[in-house]
Amino acid sequence: MKIVMTGGHHSSALPIIRELRKKDPDIKIYWFGHRHSMRGDRNDTLEYIEVTELGIPFFELKAGKFYKTFSVSHWIKIPLGFIQAFYLLMKIKPDLIFSFGGYLAVPVVVAGRALGIRSFTHEQTVVAGYANKLISLFSDKIFVSWKESVKYFPESKVVFSGLPLRESILYQNTSNFDLHNDMPTVLVIAGKTGSVKINNLIEENMERLLSRYNLIHQCGDHSEFKSYELLSNKYKKIQNKVYGNYFLRKFIFDNEIGEAYGKASVVVSRAGAHTVAELITLNKTCVLIPIPWVSHNEQYLNAKILEKKGIGVILEEDYLNGDTLLGAIESQLKKTNEDRHYSESVEKISTDPVQLLVDEILAYEKKKK
Repeated sequence: MKIVMTGGHHSSALPIIRELRKKDPDIKIYWFGHRHSMRGDRNDTLEYIEVTELGIPFFELKAGKFYKTFSVSHWIKIPLGFIQAFYLLMKIKPDLIFSFGGYLAVPVVVAGRALGIRSFTHEQTVVAGYANKLISLFSDKIFVSWKESVKYFPESKVVFSGLPLRESILYQNTSNFDLHNDMPTVLVIAGKTGSVKINNLIEENMERLLSRYNLIHQCGDHSEFKSYELLSNKYKKIQNKVYGNYFLRKFIFDNEIGEAYGKASVVVSRAGAHTVAELITLNKTCVLIPIPWVSHNEQYLNAKILEKKGIGVILEEDYLNGDTLLGAIESQLKKTNEDRHYSESVEKISTDPVQLLVDEILAYEKKKK
C-alpha cells in the first residue's frame, strides 16, 4: 500500500507512521511538505528533520495561500501548488492520501480527488480551520480531535478520534537536563519556528529568571532571527551571576521531551493544539501565550480549555512583559494538585487515537484488496 501524507501538523502523523510500520512493514509512505518554515528562512523545518529521519521520501510542495495582504509571489503559488501536487500524485500513484490540516493539504486532496484517489483528513484544533473546511468537501472521511469540532463537518463523514500524541512525553529516557539545585524548573516552548516575541522576552529577562528558576528553553530555528545565537551569547555573559541552570535547544526531540516535561514545575508556551493536548495528558501547570493573529482566535480557545481545567493561566501578548511573565509563573508555582479540577477531555487519554486511525487505514487497505 502507498500513502501520501501532508499538512501543517506533522506531529500527528509521526506516531501513526510508526504504528503503521509495525503493523505492515511493506507499507510505503511519502510526505509532501515544507522544508523551510517561512520567507527568508534557510534552515530546515522540524517537519523536514523528523520526517526524513524516519527514512520517508520528502517532496517539497511550493503551494501558496490566500493572505490578507496581496502578494503576487504568494498568489501565483496557489495554481502552481495544484499543478505540482497533480504531477507528484500521478508519479507516485498512492492508494490513499492522509492530510493533517493547513493550506498545504488543499491542493493535494483536491488533485487527488480529480485523480480518483481517496483521502482521509485529521483536524487537530477545536475550531476547524478554513483549509480543512474546504478539504472536507473532497475528503472521504474526517477525523476530529475534539467532540466540539464535529459540528464543522458533514455528519456522514466525521469521526471523533482524539488527537494522536507521541508516547515519549510519558517517559524520562534521558538525563540530559542535570539540575544541581533545588530551584523550580520552567520549561519554555517557543514553537517549531521559534516565537521571536517569547525568545526576546526570555533574553531580556534571563538574569531575573535564572536568579529564581532553572530554564529548559526550546527556541526554534530560523536563519533570519538567529534566536539561538542571541540567547547563547546572553547566557555566556550572565552565567557567573546566576544560580539557575540554563538548557537551550533549537528543538526538543522525542528522546528528551519526556525528561523536559518531567522536570518542569511550570511550562510557558504558545497554545498550539499538540502542546495543549500534551499538557492535558500530563496535567502540567502552565502559562499560555496564545498567538493573537491565527484564524478563529484558535490558540486562545485552546488555552481556555486548560484555564477551565485549572492548570493553565492565559497571558495575552498585549500584556506580556518581564513583570507579568514572572508574576504568572509565581502564581502557577503556588498551585497544588489538590487545587486542580478535571473534565471530560482528560478521559481522552484512555482512548487510543493512534490505534483507531491506523485501524481505519488498514481497514481501507483490506477493503481495497
